[in-house]
Amino acid sequence: MRTLSRQFLAALRAFLVLSVLLGLLWPFAFTAVAQVAAPAQANGSLIRTADGTVVGSSLLGQKTEGPQWFAPRPSDSDYAGDTSGSSQLSPVSGEHLATVQERRDALMAENPHARGPVPADALAGSSSGLDPHISPEYAAWQTPRIAEARGMSEADVAAIVARHTQGRTLGFLGQPRVNVTELNADLAAHAGR
Repeated sequence: MRTLSRQFLAALRAFLVLSVLLGLLWPFAFTAVAQVAAPAQANGSLIRTADGTVVGSSLLGQKTEGPQWFAPRPSDSDYAGDTSGSSQLSPVSGEHLATVQERRDALMAENPHARGPVPADALAGSSSGLDPHISPEYAAWQTPRIAEARGMSEADVAAIVARHTQGRTLGFLGQPRVNVTELNADLAAHAGR
């Protein structure tokens, strides 16, 4: 019995020490380093308006409504972080193909002055359902609708898109992309000028 109680006390001490070290000290230290090394990212990469109001995070796509906003990629989770994920449907399943056709028809109706075919990323959702990026082609495809809805020239809208177009990471990883959340925040700020 005495051996059992000694083992229990040793296990309890180890539990308490490890809880304090790994449950409190390590997270606080890591948070402190993150706040010094990359404070914007550590705090969620928040996008703020000129008056300081938070309008989103540059890491997350947001649902948009109205012809004056650039549309993000489709989201099977309706851009909800607690239910993120894709449909997991096969690219050749009847349900997926029907969904893609519905999206194509809706986009063509919403963008009557768009040039060329609907870009692929406008039809297929990202695997997380939260991706804030679209292709530069999809942004250019939406530009006539945005320009008309905002009373701007297509050249002015294209210039704003160009400011938010990012190249490949390290020059060779991934594809060029446009952050729609940041782009729409810039459009909102542009409208207030």
